Amino acid sequence: MPEKRELNTPVSSPVETPAAKGSNQKKKVVLIGNPNVGKSVIFGHLTGTYVTVSNYPGTTVEVTTGNAAFNGKNTQIVDTPGVNNLIPMSEDEIVTRNIILKDRPHAVVHVADAKNIRRSLFITLQLIEMGLPVIFDINMVDEAKARGIRIDDKKLAEKLSIPVLKTVATRKQGLSGLINSISDSPQKSGYRITYSPEIENAVQKIETFLPQATISKRSLALMILAKDTSLNDWLFQHLSEQQIHEVDQICNITQKKISNRLSQEIMQQRMNHIRDIIRDVLREEQREKPKFVLWLENEMVHPIWGYGFVLLALFLIYEFVGVFGAGTLVDFFEKTLFNKWLMPPVISFVQWLLPWQIARDFLVGDYGIISMAFTYAIAIVLPIIATFFLAFSILEDSGYLPRLSIIVNKLFHAMGLNGKAVLPMVLGLGCDTMATLTTRILDSKKEKIIVTLLLALGIPCSAQLGVILGMLGGVSPIALIIWAGTVFIVLILVGYLSSKIIPGESSDFILELPPLRIPGLLNIISKTLARMEWYLKEAIPLFVLGTLVLFFMDKLNLLGVIQDFSAPVVQKFLQLPPKTTEAFIVGFLRRDYGVAGLFTMAQAGELSTVQIIVSLVTITLFVPCIANFFIIIKERGWKTAMVIVGFIIPFAFLIGGIVNFTLRITGL
Repeated sequence: MPEKRELNTPVSSPVETPAAKGSNQKKKVVLIGNPNVGKSVIFGHLTGTYVTVSNYPGTTVEVTTGNAAFNGKNTQIVDTPGVNNLIPMSEDEIVTRNIILKDRPHAVVHVADAKNIRRSLFITLQLIEMGLPVIFDINMVDEAKARGIRIDDKKLAEKLSIPVLKTVATRKQGLSGLINSISDSPQKSGYRITYSPEIENAVQKIETFLPQATISKRSLALMILAKDTSLNDWLFQHLSEQQIHEVDQICNITQKKISNRLSQEIMQQRMNHIRDIIRDVLREEQREKPKFVLWLENEMVHPIWGYGFVLLALFLIYEFVGVFGAGTLVDFFEKTLFNKWLMPPVISFVQWLLPWQIARDFLVGDYGIISMAFTYAIAIVLPIIATFFLAFSILEDSGYLPRLSIIVNKLFHAMGLNGKAVLPMVLGLGCDTMATLTTRILDSKKEKIIVTLLLALGIPCSAQLGVILGMLGGVSPIALIIWAGTVFIVLILVGYLSSKIIPGESSDFILELPPLRIPGLLNIISKTLARMEWYLKEAIPLFVLGTLVLFFMDKLNLLGVIQDFSAPVVQKFLQLPPKTTEAFIVGFLRRDYGVAGLFTMAQAGELSTVQIIVSLVTITLFVPCIANFFIIIKERGWKTAMVIVGFIIPFAFLIGGIVNFTLRITGL
């Protein structure tokens, strides 16, 4: 008897429904493909701006739907999560598979990356085996051409008996042909993979137990043979215990005849077919890379020398962001542009215009909207995060980020995590809120909880990291090493202990390495400007909100109450000035806003070197910003979110206190 599946995701019944047999319901076109192949761009062109984003029932996976008109007929377009296999290993893959099982779609548009056609064809063959009407869209052909890759789409269409098109979605090239193919009501393919006699015999026997479905009995039988546990609920609903026992016996007998696991054997035989197809339709020009580039690609993932490149990248970022951005640029923006040129006339005008002191304080006082919120957001934080976004875009566009993930992968295995966890953690350096959403790519609940905890605990977002580097850039490299080393050790320790407390196993890490390339200037500029625009749109309202909170708390003397209440911890245990309490409070509204307050105190000489390090360690490990907190609730639930926050607050102060006493005792 198959075991019940672990993933708590509703399995759509593949048994044929009235909608599948043909009704007056709206036609459905489903977009499927690997991650990052341009599905969403094509979806946007097909549907325009009127779309709906909602969670798939019973999951945290978002599915986007929209409407389009083909030949005057209203059609629903569904953009599914990116997948690597239709025998699901993750929640995303279960949702995508269930969407095509629920109702037989009018067409399945399989979007492929022309640069990696082999990986895409693995899904194509599964869709064809399901008996679905498939359109194969080879996207990004311009990038493939630039790398000397040529695909004979006509020969591929002939081999697979399905429409095959080439597109460059970002330029809208080939989309008219795609629309015509959808309108022409594609039929199912006659292409068939012939497996080994043992597998073919088992498939035929299992098919006799299966009911009619929206997908072929053959594909369902292959899923069952491959031990697709996400189908177990459906098996218990539609087959008797005796039938399930007989199916299980067939699987066990077949497994004894084959040395590999059945799932691996089926996958390998599909890959053999793909290799034969590729041999006939793909031509790659052998373009020899310069020896220096080949050397770099090898050394950057070397188990020893790779860490040298990591340190070099961190040093360059420190110099560019911490020294130039937070030093030179902030000095100009704050001291010259704002304090000397802009603020004096603004303050004079406000004082002349408004006779009421409280109104003046509201705009240009110690906690004024103009004097504090806009000064922090634009004069202090913007120059720092602009240089950080620029550096991050260069790393991203050069192809180094995946190599960084490979180098640090072993550390994550020590914490009981799937190596995929590297990606959300790296993305957390951009934005913890968005990174928490990307934990959906992880395969188990355990991994998702651990990574969510680590993101909330000790991964500084780009804006916060930029200001931290700026503060430490004005102290010494030793201060940076102490801060980074403390946070690093805490993350490893908490991750390791979490992996022991939370049950479950981690899965394998498979990552495609792009070639190293010289970053495109226009691409870097456009990415940096887009991220800066996002920062300004999100940051300024929150900076204003944080200032308003401080303003009213100050006027109501609540700041004094909180400072008095927290004095034993902040002033005695951490040995920090009372004013740092404000930074911790507003850090919950926005992390970088809290650090910006510490930055201002450090510039004014209100913090010693030890206090700078202690305050930065504490605020880095302090509660996530309010946006991240709400996302944690959305993704993990109220209970998990409250446990995470309830652990982080006292733990951050504990580590801050340990660092404080260690530095003072050792004299560092």
